[in-house]
Amino acid sequence: MALTSFRRRDLWPLAVTPLPAQTGKKQIALIITEYRTNSHADVIGTRLLEGYHYHGKHRTPRVKAASMFTDQVPWNDMSREKAKKHGVPLYETVRDALTRGGDKLAVDGVVLIGEHGNYPYNEKLQHLYPRYELMSQIVDVFRSSGRSVPVFCDKHLSVDWWKARQMVDWSRELKFPFLAGSSVPVSWRRPEIELPMEVPLRHAVAAAGGGIESYGFHALEGLQCMAERRKGGETGVRSVQTLEGPDVWKWTDANPWSIPLLEAACARSGTRKPGNMRENARNPSVFAVHYNDGFRGATYMLNGHLNDFNFAGQIEGKPEPVSTLFWLQNARFYGHFSGLTHYIEELILTGRAPYPVERTLLTTGILAAAMESAWKGHVQIDTPHLAVRYRAVAEPLYNRGAVPPEEPKRL
Repeated sequence: MALTSFRRRDLWPLAVTPLPAQTGKKQIALIITEYRTNSHADVIGTRLLEGYHYHGKHRTPRVKAASMFTDQVPWNDMSREKAKKHGVPLYETVRDALTRGGDKLAVDGVVLIGEHGNYPYNEKLQHLYPRYELMSQIVDVFRSSGRSVPVFCDKHLSVDWWKARQMVDWSRELKFPFLAGSSVPVSWRRPEIELPMEVPLRHAVAAAGGGIESYGFHALEGLQCMAERRKGGETGVRSVQTLEGPDVWKWTDANPWSIPLLEAACARSGTRKPGNMRENARNPSVFAVHYNDGFRGATYMLNGHLNDFNFAGQIEGKPEPVSTLFWLQNARFYGHFSGLTHYIEELILTGRAPYPVERTLLTTGILAAAMESAWKGHVQIDTPHLAVRYRAVAEPLYNRGAVPPEEPKRL
């Protein structure tokens, strides 16, 4: 049964003759909410079908899409075209996509892209993408088959912390490698920096633009992929508060450690407008995050002043902040998704998550608390449940290759 009623039933079924299996390639199921131009299903799924540029070289897919499920089929759907082109059978249920029409799990990995589509918002203005619901169906197939395979989940795990926690608990219970999150941590950095492990980082700031939930998540992942390298490793978060409008600047002035970091982060932006950020930013917001070990972080959303993703941190004993821009190719082919696609393949090929899913579990929880804070009148939300401890991967994982060309403009 479809999760929503927004489907073009006249497009079902579509007969597809599978291409001959490519020897030695792992078989994956693509579980998608909506597949249209520039959707996440396009910028990730199309790379898994057709290849991508990474570290300055074109890479052919190292896995083979063996099945596809799309929950919604809008008027500008691409799934039918791409499935026919690449010989990928389309199925009408998640179970059938994972079993390839049989009785047992019949793929080597699952890529869940639950972003975009015609889904409602709740009272907290959270977009109710059915990632948890789709994951539940995936896990049901694992249970009935008596085995599991690696799973990637795009973006934050759920709008609900406890559902997100359950998704990670399922991966531990059934012992399948689990990867999730944003393209921002594994994109290019300008300048190219990686904080050393056990760095004595005191405070950090992210500065970005975009929707408070949809882009706020990416900004939080940018902050967290740097903060997690601090001395002692990640300890979790004790409280989160969202401020908006003039209260952002009142909070900033009351927390003077944030001022030079915000200025340093904004100075890295490639989209920053001239002039005073306090005048440029239209209805700014900030997520003030207090970690269990005393570390403080702040994620600013500064629409009207900039619209990219930037980081700055203060290292103990250093006079100047360390800062960088998480550079994204904001034109088709959106090359920053190549790094994420590369690590999805690594997950499936090696059977190991290349970086901890706990990062995205924690950012999911921070974002959920931030949205609750805004909904409840910008109160501080205590978060004893976010006692998420983990260690970062020492190896730098961001993209260090040349930027691929943009798609030529069509007349």
